[in-house]
Order: sequence, then C-alpha cells, then structure tokens
Amino acid sequence: MAVTTSSTDDGKALTIAISGNFDFNVVQDFRKAYVGIDSAEVDVTIDMREAEYMDSSALGMLLNMKKHLGGDSADVRIINCRPQIKKILDISRFDKKFKID
Repeated sequence: MAVTTSSTDDGKALTIAISGNFDFNVVQDFRKAYVGIDSAEVDVTIDMREAEYMDSSALGMLLNMKKHLGGDSADVRIINCRPQIKKILDISRFDKKFKID
C-alpha cells in the first residue's frame, strides 16, 4: 500500500507515510488517512522516506489536507524527502505552507 498511518499511544501525533508513487492513484487512501483528525489536537507529519515520485495531484492532495485540517493554523510537517521531491516542493513554494525537514 502506498499510504500507511501510525499514531502515538496518546493520539496526539499522526504520521502518514507515503511509499512508491505519490500521485492521483492514491487520492482516496491519502484522504482516508486524515479525515476525522482534529488538527488542533493532533500533530500531523507526512513521511516521504519511501516516496519515489510525486506529481501535481500530490501537491493538490497536500493542500486539500492542509485546508481540511484548518488551513494556515494547521501545523503539518513533511519529512524525509528525497532530493527530487524536495526540489518539487521548493519550486512549488510549499515551504511557505508546510514545515519541510
């Protein structure tokens, strides 16, 4: 599966891990990973360690998730990006909307 989730025992942190291609084919799985999450109560991290590819639909999915979680007030981090994915995020100026490590 391209999208997996894990959370801390206290439920205060959610990690969504992406593997393989982060594209339109995983839109439903990605949405299921965060629907029902209250961003005021949960820190959300997107772990891109295993992501090999990302397209424009993935950028849209990240923006939709951010909006769903409260927009600019939502604290969402993107971590462990491969250089080619980091470059896409930088060119798209996602560093203005997300914390990217």
